[in-house]
Amino acid sequence: MSEPGTDLAPPTIKHGLPEDTIRILLATDNHIGYLERDPIRGQDSVNTFREILHLAVKNDVDFILLAGDLFHENRPSRDCLYQVMSLLREYTLGDKPVQVELLSNPDEGKAAGFSFPAINYEDSNLNVATPVFSIHGNHDDPQGAGPEGALCALDMLSAAGLVNYIGKVELPLSDIPADGIAVRPVLLRKGNTHLGLYGIGNVKDARMHFELRSNRVRMYMPKDKEDWFNVLLLHQNRVKHGPQESVPEGLFDDSIDLVVWGHEHDCRIRPEPVAGKKYFISQPGSSVATSLAEGEAVDKHVALLKIHGKEFEMTPIPLRTVRPFVMDEILLTEVAEEEGFDVTDQMEVTKYLKLRVAELIDKANDVWDRRNSQAVQDGEVELPRMLPLVRLKVDTTGVSSMSNPVRFGQEFAGKIANPRDVLVFHRAKKSAARRVVADEPELAGDDEGDGLEKLAAGRVRVHSLVQEYLRAQEMQLLGEAGMSDAIQIFVEKDDPHAISKHVESTLRALMKGVQASGEVPEETLDDVLERVREEREKQYVEEQRSGKTGGAKGGAKARTGADEDDAESVDSMAMEVDEPDSDFDSDSAHPRLAKKGATTKGKKAAGPTVAKKKASTSRKKDASDDDDEDEEIDEEELPKTTKRAGRSAASRLTSKRAPAGKAAQTSTKAKQTTLNFAPSGTTAGRTSTRAAAGRARGKMANIIDIDSE
Repeated sequence: MSEPGTDLAPPTIKHGLPEDTIRILLATDNHIGYLERDPIRGQDSVNTFREILHLAVKNDVDFILLAGDLFHENRPSRDCLYQVMSLLREYTLGDKPVQVELLSNPDEGKAAGFSFPAINYEDSNLNVATPVFSIHGNHDDPQGAGPEGALCALDMLSAAGLVNYIGKVELPLSDIPADGIAVRPVLLRKGNTHLGLYGIGNVKDARMHFELRSNRVRMYMPKDKEDWFNVLLLHQNRVKHGPQESVPEGLFDDSIDLVVWGHEHDCRIRPEPVAGKKYFISQPGSSVATSLAEGEAVDKHVALLKIHGKEFEMTPIPLRTVRPFVMDEILLTEVAEEEGFDVTDQMEVTKYLKLRVAELIDKANDVWDRRNSQAVQDGEVELPRMLPLVRLKVDTTGVSSMSNPVRFGQEFAGKIANPRDVLVFHRAKKSAARRVVADEPELAGDDEGDGLEKLAAGRVRVHSLVQEYLRAQEMQLLGEAGMSDAIQIFVEKDDPHAISKHVESTLRALMKGVQASGEVPEETLDDVLERVREEREKQYVEEQRSGKTGGAKGGAKARTGADEDDAESVDSMAMEVDEPDSDFDSDSAHPRLAKKGATTKGKKAAGPTVAKKKASTSRKKDASDDDDEDEEIDEEELPKTTKRAGRSAASRLTSKRAPAGKAAQTSTKAKQTTLNFAPSGTTAGRTSTRAAAGRARGKMANIIDIDSE
């Protein structure tokens, strides 16, 4: 099936001069750290990221553009962060002159309280050869609280001078915000080509949908925006998952020329036109397969984007280090009739399935060999063959029983990279699809029918189903709202520790509440537990409604302890839209975004009364033994909210299992494949003279005039 938009001629540059052409390497969804403990696939994401940086040096690009999910987790491991920082230092630092001149304020978005600029190649203490610009995705979004605001791994890389972190959006805490989303650009110039980079890091799809529909996404553009080539980076759902669980393609500003769409993993990197709009959409897709789905089976690419004036062209570049992934689907009853075997004979069925898997393995190896031979003809080094990913989906409709798929895959160990899940059984759905209604009533309390009827109709959301299930369990210790949020974080954020962290912190808080009541007779223990649980659940719901602990990216409060319950929220992306002597013009039609970081005190408030009583009684008994334990309890007392604090606290369970995990990693690291690329032109092609392209701070006000309308 052809990609949408491939029927039209791709955009091209008709007459371009090298000194006026901006060259960009485009990639997204690297998911570095995915399955890092897997003995076979653990180094896949790192290998591919190394190849992407190698391609940037080889193609002599002006900078690298990433559209989110650089890391697979919000809190990447030390090994993962170490490898990424080492690769960025190896491939992006050097004496090569930076050819793109920065015209916007280099201090816009810099770390508060520090003097170094936000754009790394404007720092005279750094020798940057190939700048990297990136927004955050849903996997590596900022979380946390305090005077510094919410932080993520990209903030660490930005402070180290390795990545230029853009698109950090501050959203209000209330459900009905007074202001929308303000997007301020990074303005660049090379020769006569002017480029505006507009980044919007991942926000909830429902919120983004609302902001776009309400025309509340404000793009601050130069007044001569028709002479600029404007690129928008975002990381949202493109495919509809519900009435407002995606972002429509046609709601962006008419002055945008190209939208780089992250989050979706299937590769649709060739620019696709949008009906009724002048801009194009490019969806690079992920650089590593994080699921064995059909969209991941499409060949992975990055792109070389060239921009000259208002024209552009994009050249897809296939990635060689990605494991070949092939999949197929069969209906068992049909193939049994064609091949002449009995579906009730398990041995015959298993024999046939093994033959089909062997055919898929041969097909995947052929894909690798063709890719490798083509690269060798182009002058690249030959890479050792990687074990492929193979998935066979078997429709068992009409078949009573099947064999164990895990046991089935053991025969293919050493032949494929995923022997445990090579086979998946499923049955055809009998229920008819129903139309999704925009204002669908919630599952609980619906007079039109009970939850099971709505579930059968296919009209219920997962979050509502989870809440209904938890209400039916009559839980004695865990609250329904907090547990529901933890489950949603487990699903949406792919956080394997979200539920365990919530359970552990809740139990610790309950223990503190019971101990604060003094000596409790055994016959009244259940009543005390119920009272403490109800108080905690009520407090959680009130805080969630008031927005005190919910927060948003860039200024969220993470529910990590009782000491932080009433702490004031700090705006980590405080911006002054119309500062005097800035590049942005005053516009009375748009209210200012106040600098909360400069006016709001970041002091911590005292915790709840229960925590105070517990602290006073326990420390009187044994100050030396209980201090550390009380501090640990305070840091983990409150449950997490959906999405906004999914990875804000370190998992205690993970830290307890650290020695075993470390031993397992040490024993399996030798089996992981590491593919190396020699950095092309890292020394020979670079001069020792630093470019003066970005040294224009003193004359920025005379060059750029920004209009907020």
